Amino acid sequence: MTELVTRIYTTGDQLPDRLMEDNYFHSPQLFALCKDAPRHRPYMVTVETTDGHVVSQMLTIVRRRVSWLPPYLFRQCRILSEGAYAPDEQLPLSKDQLFGMMLTAWTRKFGPSMLYIEVSNLSQKMFGYKQFRDNRFFPVRWMSIHNSLHSKTPEERISKKKQKRIDRAYQRGAITEEVKTDDDLKAFFSLLKHHNWLKPKRFIPNSEFFLGMRKQGNTRLFITRYKDHIIGCSAVVYSQRQAYLWYAAYRRKSFAFVHPDELTIWHVIKDAHERGFEHIYFMDVGLPYSKNSFRDFILGFGGKPASTYRWFRCSLKWINSLLSWIYRD
Repeated sequence: MTELVTRIYTTGDQLPDRLMEDNYFHSPQLFALCKDAPRHRPYMVTVETTDGHVVSQMLTIVRRRVSWLPPYLFRQCRILSEGAYAPDEQLPLSKDQLFGMMLTAWTRKFGPSMLYIEVSNLSQKMFGYKQFRDNRFFPVRWMSIHNSLHSKTPEERISKKKQKRIDRAYQRGAITEEVKTDDDLKAFFSLLKHHNWLKPKRFIPNSEFFLGMRKQGNTRLFITRYKDHIIGCSAVVYSQRQAYLWYAAYRRKSFAFVHPDELTIWHVIKDAHERGFEHIYFMDVGLPYSKNSFRDFILGFGGKPASTYRWFRCSLKWINSLLSWIYRD
């Protein structure tokens, strides 16, 4: 059996030359973006053969955050999906086993200094179940929604009621377009920050992060305008022939008559379809409550709902044990 070694890289100049780049959420491009963004620190975890061939990699993003009630500083870690892997025929172990090696190595070294670790957007609900449990993670049931873009057009999937509202908004002069200027970017960030300031869990990076996104070819930023007002914005990532809506914000109350939320989401879906992507995924639909207004709103565009897990681990053992009991499955 091929001998394997797990390594953790903390700086860009240490990264091996042959990292995989097709999965954006675990790519050296996102590593570089987070490295230069305030309050971010990326770590690249790899499993390599003794001759330096990378068979799997996982990007972990550590964020420094502030809580006002009670007032304290803390660090959290976010891992978006299960990592990137070499082709199946080149893997010496299963993806679950390789993932377990990376997760265990990082958690043992840095887990005690994190308030909590969050792993989300897994491709399969039961992926890594044993490996998460072995590292004292607990699962929380979460909602996942994606729209297929290859079998039917977006117009065939959207509800007629939504389509009529969108058409009327376009007739009134509303338009969605890509962020092109520094002023556009400032307006994008201002709306995004204002929209989320009362949502304590929702972490919004500094404007430098979005400036870096704008410069990268596999991400796009959009703004929705009505006359001289910015009424909606979105940030989309493109990876492995899939589109991912990462951030979005709207002025729904001030401009309810032009439905900025529907215009913004509709443009993202249409743009992804026109550019030939297979699906669009909505990355943070939320908990699977019986009444979830955002879930119902997204489903109106013809999406498919699915139940999944989002995994957490708190460094305070008694809190982690309590939450594990509360969210026992």
